[in-house]
Amino acid sequence: MAFRAAISLASGTDESFSNLNCTGPPPVIGIVGDSSSTASIAISSILGLFRVPILVHYLQKVNFTTGFGDHVSFDENGDALPIYDVMNWQPSSDGSIRVQAVGVVNEEAATGMVLTLDDDALYWNFEPKQIPRSVCSESCPPGTRQASRKGFPVCCFDCLPCRDGMISNTTDANECTVCPDEFWSNKDKDQCIPKEVEFLSYEDPLGISLTTASLLGTCFCALVMVIFALHRNTPIVRANNSELSFLLLLSLKLCFLCVLLFIGQPQLWTCQLRHAVFGISFVLCISSILVKTMVVIAVFKSSRPEGKSALKWFGATQQRCTVLILTAIQVVICAVWLSTASPTPHKNNQYIRSKIVYECAIGSVAGFSMLLGYIGLLAAVSFLLAFLARNLPDNFNEAKFITFSMLIFCAVWIAFVPAYLSSPGKYAVAVETFAILASSFGLLVAIFAPKCYIILLHPERNTKKAIMGRDTQKK
Repeated sequence: MAFRAAISLASGTDESFSNLNCTGPPPVIGIVGDSSSTASIAISSILGLFRVPILVHYLQKVNFTTGFGDHVSFDENGDALPIYDVMNWQPSSDGSIRVQAVGVVNEEAATGMVLTLDDDALYWNFEPKQIPRSVCSESCPPGTRQASRKGFPVCCFDCLPCRDGMISNTTDANECTVCPDEFWSNKDKDQCIPKEVEFLSYEDPLGISLTTASLLGTCFCALVMVIFALHRNTPIVRANNSELSFLLLLSLKLCFLCVLLFIGQPQLWTCQLRHAVFGISFVLCISSILVKTMVVIAVFKSSRPEGKSALKWFGATQQRCTVLILTAIQVVICAVWLSTASPTPHKNNQYIRSKIVYECAIGSVAGFSMLLGYIGLLAAVSFLLAFLARNLPDNFNEAKFITFSMLIFCAVWIAFVPAYLSSPGKYAVAVETFAILASSFGLLVAIFAPKCYIILLHPERNTKKAIMGRDTQKK
């Protein structure tokens, strides 16, 4: 058909060859080549025997597509333009080599060799680093890495997403890159972004709740102080030294307020003050309760003939001095701790790898342990004395309420230890502040709620005669 087209063009015959149907075997024997170019090669080979210039001239104008979709054309010499199969030699992981057809080179080879491959045109400039795209696996986009398939050629791979904290920002990356310490991978795993900084803030719902509880506790303490001040001359307030009651209320107010030092972004001064204020406030509170318990026992002993001198050796001055000395010990512990290994702000990357937990490093484990241990020692002694004095014959035996308050206090701080150690990040701070608030509310309610109940709702029972009369009836 190609020969017929060239003869027709040479003879001036105006015949259309746009819908030629070349079917059946080619009429040339001994030609070996791609079937897509068999017709071109056949006519070119025959004409090569004669090299008829006029036919070459018209062969250059031959340009049509066969019914099979093959493109037939000739160059300036009357030679058929070649079409080559591109074969890819694929080494497998077991050492064998498999030949894979990946595309063809078409008739435009002379102008740059266009490589047609599965609907994609790739330009090949014969440089050794250029081979066409693998037809086995698609390219891996950024955010993924190549993973070879076992038993398949090296061009066959899976695209696995980078792990958290790792990225790849190139196509067909072999490995993912680890982000720096203060950075983390974004959602697409193709860029490292600064880590989120986490701390117990005032805008956080948990921080708002703890702040509200702290301020409420402070207000309750102030309210009780006003009630006691207005009724300071009544028997219920004067019982067991009203001065200790006011001192206890003041220390409880400090306990509530110290919670605010645990909320917000840690700074050097807040890290140094939070545990010191907490430790001193609670020692002042527990030492006041301890002295009140000792007063209850002294009053009972003084009612007996053999113990009339008990109050003489444990009067108001001795009570103040006891509270002062017990509190001073805690002040010394805090001063040594802060001067040797002061708590400082610290960015922790270990709790949550995707975030930076901003916290206060305690500096010295020994110092922090001594602070808590001293509070625990005073609480244990107070609980023991109050428990022993709970059944003393008194119409309003404050030792019962002290026993209950110290039971709450000890239970809260015993539960605090495992909860604190198992809580990550800002929740560890939340657990500590919750323990402070829970124990403070427990002391406030257990010790002062019964007194306020009598003062406000049953004033007839707030008289010495009523108390002594009831005590007489019981006997």
